[in-house]
Amino acid sequence: MAKTIVIKQVGSPIRRPADQRATLIGLGLNKMHRVRELEDTPSVRGMINKIPHMVEIIEEKG
Repeated sequence: MAKTIVIKQVGSPIRRPADQRATLIGLGLNKMHRVRELEDTPSVRGMINKIPHMVEIIEEKG
């Protein structure tokens, strides 16, 4: 069973650099308070670490 991570968008992409907006879209988030369950891989962790002020880790499964 693969590890998964549940993340929630808590910050707005308004007035943020384009690369931060693109990172949100890459994670599947683009509107406030959206929640996604993603596979816990180094690439996903890197994307989360790039925008820690806009996402919140809710739960780690596995």
